[in-house]
Amino acid sequence: MNKNGFSRCAELYIGRLRKEGRYSTAHVYKNALFSFTKFCDTKSIAFRYITRERLRRYGEYLYEAGLKPNTVSTYMRMLRSIYNRGVEAGSAPYVHRLFHEVYTGVDVRQKKALPVGELRRLLYEDPKSDYLRNTQMIAALMFQFCGMSFADLAHLEKSSLEQNVIRYNRVKTKTPISVEILDTAKDMINQLRNRQPPHPNCPDYLFNILSGDKKRKDESGYREYQSALRRFNNRLKGLAKALRLTSPVTSYTLRHSWATTAKYRGVSIEMISELLGHKSIKTTQIYLKGFELRERTEVNRMNLYYVRSAPNSRV
Repeated sequence: MNKNGFSRCAELYIGRLRKEGRYSTAHVYKNALFSFTKFCDTKSIAFRYITRERLRRYGEYLYEAGLKPNTVSTYMRMLRSIYNRGVEAGSAPYVHRLFHEVYTGVDVRQKKALPVGELRRLLYEDPKSDYLRNTQMIAALMFQFCGMSFADLAHLEKSSLEQNVIRYNRVKTKTPISVEILDTAKDMINQLRNRQPPHPNCPDYLFNILSGDKKRKDESGYREYQSALRRFNNRLKGLAKALRLTSPVTSYTLRHSWATTAKYRGVSIEMISELLGHKSIKTTQIYLKGFELRERTEVNRMNLYYVRSAPNSRV
């Protein structure tokens, strides 16, 4: 329980994550530690410094700084994880329900799907700009690939495409996914396809989103992806502005909009979860048989038809 025990425990764990190539998770822990250190106004934090009252005031500090509930929850869960590691190592005292009074849940209200009319315009209305058309094609592929995340799309390799089916493991959860390519996606795939020869010992990406000149699990590859994500989100904002959409649009909006569209159409939660490749599945899904590729393709095709057939309203 030395004077910098909490900080030292956090730094050791962040270093372990980086060594394992889990740069995204390490980045979140690092941000949480930096934020809490700034709040405490000290570079070295002891485990005894973590109290219910201090955590409560830290939560208020984050809300006053304009952070959203899910961000506050993420920081608190990172701090709780570090503290629990200290308890397991015998470096921190066990305190019953230490984090009980701070928010560690998930506010689903923050995740917004586009109204179907705006979704149709985002995916199909001409933005009259070449670079925005490119952004629009990427967005359309994410939707047509069953709400595929930008991370998964960017990291698809040429070997993932086999006889009109894309097979890959999700970047976030490593869950295996298969998606049959719809006819409407084939031309966009050809236009966005990476035609450069592969670099030795590096991933041979399917699309020209990442350069493919960095080895797997290399931190420089993680930084390149983060830059690509920021660039894509900025261009999505430009696309939404050009099409005069009123709803905010991010890379996640497309994934959530796909799931919401399916839900409105009456598709079962089990089917939606499987198509999205969620690792955590509801209890009812434990004993449900997986859906066949043909059935999942039909759901994806009808989702696309539903959006394309929507009235072109600006209301």
